[in-house]
Amino acid sequence: MIERINLTDAFPAAYRQIRELRDMVEAAAESAGLDPKLLELVKIRASQINGCAFCLDLHIRDARRMGEDDRRLSLLAAWWETGLYTPQERAALALTEAVSKLSQVQDVPDEVYREATAHLTKEQYTAVVWSISVINAFNRLAVPSRKPLPARAT
Repeated sequence: MIERINLTDAFPAAYRQIRELRDMVEAAAESAGLDPKLLELVKIRASQINGCAFCLDLHIRDARRMGEDDRRLSLLAAWWETGLYTPQERAALALTEAVSKLSQVQDVPDEVYREATAHLTKEQYTAVVWSISVINAFNRLAVPSRKPLPARAT
């Protein structure tokens, strides 16, 4: 595999800014009362869609540290076929798919928006969409960089 320019190392000031944005969004999500595990599911699902191994590795480990169930993590790519996720999680995951696939779907369908706003407050909806946007930005930096996985922690 051809070694690529690590975009986050090549422009560290911009990378610091996106990490600060992530921190602001996570603080807003906490203030809105969102479960941090829901946000990890969102990050994992977006990273699955975008094929970002680095972010998948990171957020799956984070979700496990938070106590997320391995079965739910294993089945996240087919979340709609299971009864393992709450209505709020299902709404957030549908929203994640729509926002992460904008180049394909061109919009967030009205039914996805209605379901999301039925299960998320305005503040929660806003935090979820910002979280989706931020993880998509991280994916779009890591994938073209072919960011290597860190050494496996025990």
